[in-house]
Amino acid sequence: MNGPMRACILGTAVLTAAIAAPARAQGQQDFSQVKIVTTQVGPNLYALDGQGGRMGVLVGSDGIFIVDSQFAPLSEKLLAAIRQISPAPLKFLVNTHVHGDHTGGNENFTKAGATLLSRPMLRQRLAKPSAPPGGGAAPAPAPAAALAVMTFDSRSTIYMDGEAIELIPLPFAHTDGDTAVKFPTADVLMTGDVFRSAGYPNIDRANGGSLKGILEGLNTLIEAAGPNTKVLPGHGDITNRAGMIAHRDMAIALRDRVQKAISSGQTQPQIIAAKLTKDYDEKTGNVAGSADRFIGQLYAELGGK
Repeated sequence: MNGPMRACILGTAVLTAAIAAPARAQGQQDFSQVKIVTTQVGPNLYALDGQGGRMGVLVGSDGIFIVDSQFAPLSEKLLAAIRQISPAPLKFLVNTHVHGDHTGGNENFTKAGATLLSRPMLRQRLAKPSAPPGGGAAPAPAPAAALAVMTFDSRSTIYMDGEAIELIPLPFAHTDGDTAVKFPTADVLMTGDVFRSAGYPNIDRANGGSLKGILEGLNTLIEAAGPNTKVLPGHGDITNRAGMIAHRDMAIALRDRVQKAISSGQTQPQIIAAKLTKDYDEKTGNVAGSADRFIGQLYAELGGK
């Protein structure tokens, strides 16, 4: 039995055992019917969609580089999908931000062999989660195996599988630990949730996100993309640089509308009831009521009382 195939079998066995308890613990959410869809986006680069945030997988002779890990109960299905692409050992996993649909499988993938990387604040928030903004107990800390063993807080490059992988920090944007990942050889940019092509922006203020940061982050992403770059959002359809420009311009237009409404003395319920997003709702899909959420976030960010 060759080395990569043996690593594949051992990794699958470890992962199957590792996910059994988390899957039962999260039994209230049924992942059994979730199917993993694999889309090739470059010569050796793939997008994996299941439930939650989009994953990226770069394969080659050096091993496998992964972006994000989705929910823990999906890990076995995700690894099986990766093994359909390549039997090479898992090498690195990078998280784009802290949310569980992007980090939930961390422990499972590190136990299967991946070395985990993230921004320092992302690691800190997993290790010591904050209490929810409405009150209540803070979530349990993530286990040590779910925490990055290497952190970075400036632009960094990993050389692997014959190409460079660029890690682009996006400070205080969707959260305070966001990272975009660019694959220059394939001309592919993965944005995490700083850019979502489905719904409105989401400023997670409880996890360090900010309006200023998300607009600056969108500008950074736009600058990182060329005319032919494939843009893989954290959620939503694969798009391009023009799609990010339209998203940023929409966010700015809505910011200005909310600021004007605040200046005229309107309250948050009044501003939400005014449906300031109605001319964008069809274009964005207004996923899961994200319009009202974003308007409320803008109200808070712009100093509404």
